[in-house]
Amino acid sequence: MTNLTLTPNALNGTVIVPPSKSMAHRAVICASLAAGRSTINNIQLSDDILATIEGMRSFGAIISYDDQTLTIDGIRNGAAKESRTINCNESGSTLRFLIPLATLFTGETHFIGQGHLGKRPLEPYQELFDAQSLHYNQATTENLQLSVAGPLTPGIYEMRGDISSQFITGMLLTLPLLAGDSVLKITTHLESKGYIDLTLSVLQSFGIVIEQDETGQEYRIKGQQAYSARDYTVEGDYSQAAFWLSANALGNELLVNGLDSDSLQGDQAIVSILDTLSDGSHDSERVIDGAQVPDIIPVVALVAALSKGKTKIINLERLRIKESDRLVATQKELTALGAQIEIIGDSLLIEGVSRLSGGQQVWSHKDHRMAMMLAIASTVCGEPIHIKDTDCVKKSYPNFWETFQQLGGKIHEWNMG
Repeated sequence: MTNLTLTPNALNGTVIVPPSKSMAHRAVICASLAAGRSTINNIQLSDDILATIEGMRSFGAIISYDDQTLTIDGIRNGAAKESRTINCNESGSTLRFLIPLATLFTGETHFIGQGHLGKRPLEPYQELFDAQSLHYNQATTENLQLSVAGPLTPGIYEMRGDISSQFITGMLLTLPLLAGDSVLKITTHLESKGYIDLTLSVLQSFGIVIEQDETGQEYRIKGQQAYSARDYTVEGDYSQAAFWLSANALGNELLVNGLDSDSLQGDQAIVSILDTLSDGSHDSERVIDGAQVPDIIPVVALVAALSKGKTKIINLERLRIKESDRLVATQKELTALGAQIEIIGDSLLIEGVSRLSGGQQVWSHKDHRMAMMLAIASTVCGEPIHIKDTDCVKKSYPNFWETFQQLGGKIHEWNMG
């Protein structure tokens, strides 16, 4: 892995944000399930998206890439092999979206992965498979080793919504293709509902109709539906834009292009959160609820650390089961740079400081969002910082460091020896 020294320097220029990884996952899957040829425009081949592409290829889709466009010939009956192995790398979305889809195909599907993927919760699927007496076998190894086989049967499904919305998305992608009608009931508070809204939007674009009740806790799904091939353009990613928008809030001068102001992406909340943090009139403690936006919390914590007064970011329990324990990682690395942050239960309590000192070695925890947050932090430090394991940005934003340099970021590699 590459280790980088970043010398403090202001960023200036125009950024075209990369395409939404969340929407790209969904579009690749929907197009692969459609009869006929689709094109998916504005695609960036991050490690996570490559994992989903390879997964759908293993089911029989024919997928090619040229100049940020995927051409996808959808899966034909009988195209899948009798068994298959899907390497999800570190992509939780790939794994959780494809587990129920795998039951549509003959034979076993073996899922493998790297990093922390094997530690991320899968209990809702195990309970579902056990209830239908389907094959579900997960080895007790550090790296993911899981095999499943179907078929799922239509019916009434109950599933928790407080572990990850990815389980709900996986079922919504699968149930329309079963032979009969189904109902999916969410038995707990649904966190990250914005991601479910994205799923429903992409499904509708590819011809799938799902009805939800007024509470958003129950979904009625007609069976025997068919995905329709189409041309689809992926919009810009608010999760990645959050780093550049936060850089602006810290005094850099960037024009951020490629975002849809009417986007359904939950991480669009970064705009209102930054407005809250910029309001220096708060004598009392600001409170930010992070339950619906776990991916942007590290960079939100950075901005809060340099904002006047106190900020408390609450409901962060799900940060503990990401690519790293982001709750601990954020507190540890920003504190090393001079921030004043405490972990109180599943919350971060942040006392604003006037500047960060830098001059320290910090670690990305091999987590893409931590690496990018630390890059933005370097622009407002008093001294250079040294970041270990920076290649992890390939998971979601392969050209991040190139873009960072083009905007004025000062980088050179260093050798730990």
